[in-house]
Amino acid sequence: MNFLIGLLAFFAVIVGVMVFLNLSWPALLVVLVLLGLWMVLTRRGRQAASVTSIGVSTLTQRLGSSAVVVVGIAGVVAVLVAMLAMANGFRETLKRTGSDDTAIVMRGASASEVSSVLGHDATVVIAEAPGIAKDAQGRPIASPELVVAANLPMMGGNPEEDFGSVQLRGIGEMAWELRSNAKIVEGRKFTPGMRELVAGKGAQRQFQGLEVGHEIKLGNQMWKVVGIFESNDAMESELWGDAGVVGPTYRPNGGNSRTSVFVRLTGANAFDAFKAALVSDPRLQVDVDTTLNYFSKQSEGTSKAISAIGIVVGAIMAIGAVFGALNTMFAAVATRAREIATLRAIGFRGLPVVVAIMLETMLLALIGGLLGGFLAWLVFNGYTASTLAAGSTGQLTFEFDVSVALLWTGIKWALAIGFIGGLYPALRAARMPVTTALRES
Repeated sequence: MNFLIGLLAFFAVIVGVMVFLNLSWPALLVVLVLLGLWMVLTRRGRQAASVTSIGVSTLTQRLGSSAVVVVGIAGVVAVLVAMLAMANGFRETLKRTGSDDTAIVMRGASASEVSSVLGHDATVVIAEAPGIAKDAQGRPIASPELVVAANLPMMGGNPEEDFGSVQLRGIGEMAWELRSNAKIVEGRKFTPGMRELVAGKGAQRQFQGLEVGHEIKLGNQMWKVVGIFESNDAMESELWGDAGVVGPTYRPNGGNSRTSVFVRLTGANAFDAFKAALVSDPRLQVDVDTTLNYFSKQSEGTSKAISAIGIVVGAIMAIGAVFGALNTMFAAVATRAREIATLRAIGFRGLPVVVAIMLETMLLALIGGLLGGFLAWLVFNGYTASTLAAGSTGQLTFEFDVSVALLWTGIKWALAIGFIGGLYPALRAARMPVTTALRES
């Protein structure tokens, strides 16, 4: 029977912790206010405040054991926040690439650009669809584009052996009008009809030879890098060249085909009419989506996998931190057995003792959480990494994003570890018979 009760209590604690981890900061603030009012307005609450102040004042005397809790929890939080920051940065980079007032058109049932093929006639029909914005000369802002994979030596590796995949995008003049955020920061734009390239800053950081004026070998041909562009999104990881040259180089038998058509709409509300016109056109078999939705979907699988890995690793480390906290707090309770027994003897109830030990443990956990979050922000915020995105033929460069929301998640994990680590020692202290405690101490 006692085993069953203990098992139910354990599951109740786990459920409570899961609920706590999903609390928003306003909800936690309400809980803290209620706890503060209880400690100020009630007799047992004031007792809990007194016991807490005594325990906190002795922390310096237990500096070594307290540091075990703080450092263990700081490690958990630092690793967890770093992994979630990686997923967050990856997701945000792809999300910034799209918007509600731009759309992408691909061949029907294509999972991504690289698996799509659109003929020249199809791209002409798409550019004539209703809802597309016009430039100053009255031309539709539609950009037929071709995406292929190219191999280049990785930065810092052996140029003869260490190759990575970069996404090469063939574009036309209208691509610059469509993506007004893409700016040349060094050199110039490529000349149409020439084997010239502009490289994104992200690609330049990942691959060798992408300096202005250098020549690189792509598709058995030598190409000259003439410019570096910055766009602050996923496009920054690509190389851009003239689609009329990229096509024949990589698709000799289909040089006029494209993988997608990007368009700028007159507004987000024009998307439905634009999509309906293309889907109902018997000359076409295409899928149409906003670029925001398309690139957001490209990030889902990878960002979820990274987050899952971070949570699993964090949970494993958290178990170790919980045992460290349990060991430390059981030892603290044992060394303070006479003190706790004396308080019980003069009228302090078990609840104030439980609350006091819990608050002491969670204070250490909060310090560890703040330390771990600070370390994660200091080391990883803005750190550049790269990985393959779903549907991509090349590496996507992105920055870790240690946001306030992630730091808040890390602190909640720290407090949850402190709660579990302090609960059972606190219950033991409250249940210990006064005579036993006095005799053992």
